[in-house]
Amino acid sequence: MAEEFVVERFGLSHRRSCGLVGLWRATLQYVPKPKDEAGLIQRLKELAQARPRFGYRRLHVMLRREGFKLNHKRTERLYRREGLSLRVRKRKKRAAVVRVPLPPASRLNERWVMDFMEDKLINGRKFRAFTLEDAFSRESPAIEADHSLTGQRVCRVLDQVAEVRGLPDVIQIDNGPEFAGKALDAWAYQRGVKLEFISPGKPTENGHIESFNGHFRDECLRMHWFASLLEAREVIETWRVDYNRVRPHSSLGYLTPEEFAAKHAAVTTKPTQRLSISMA
Repeated sequence: MAEEFVVERFGLSHRRSCGLVGLWRATLQYVPKPKDEAGLIQRLKELAQARPRFGYRRLHVMLRREGFKLNHKRTERLYRREGLSLRVRKRKKRAAVVRVPLPPASRLNERWVMDFMEDKLINGRKFRAFTLEDAFSRESPAIEADHSLTGQRVCRVLDQVAEVRGLPDVIQIDNGPEFAGKALDAWAYQRGVKLEFISPGKPTENGHIESFNGHFRDECLRMHWFASLLEAREVIETWRVDYNRVRPHSSLGYLTPEEFAAKHAAVTTKPTQRLSISMA
């Protein structure tokens, strides 16, 4: 380098030589200290193996929780170097549509969103999953799985959830027969809950539950083969609890839904009205 040439050619001191070539002496004397990353890399691999559908951002949050001191750039570098990058599934191109999004929920229990999903057991028999989420905190109070889920069953699940966390102001749903039937309509009327139906054939209007269902399928249903309905229920419930308590959520500033809800728990929620409804 230029400083070494000046020292050897003219016999000047390091101080004088650094001044002539515009180099800080600290830069010249710096000796890099390689970091021992073996423990960090091992833990990163363990987390990536346990949560194969998490990207480096969520894995970075989990490493920081465990006490590792690193920034997201270092996590990304190690994540890519170790070949842990996710395979991105290509999405079909869709025509752009102009839609007016609903104002975001501003408190707990202001708006719940719910939907149905479908999967299969190893023997090929289908089962359905009723998914429920709070649009504000992104918490999932319940996921009900069975071979058949009627409107009456949906009402029973909602009553069980309401016993713990109260009733919402609004429930946003699609136009499926379980939601558009008499059972849910009577349940909502007796409890003073408004049912808000999206436009037919427009699932994007219920974006919160569509996003939740995407994570549910990607991180749970696609990752397991279910030998029985009982096993499916156990695995799904384990995933739901992990989603609420452990999984960092990017739209919540990488807090978990329960952590985010705890910060806003002082907001008064709608009390449960104990009204009976005929399930016949």
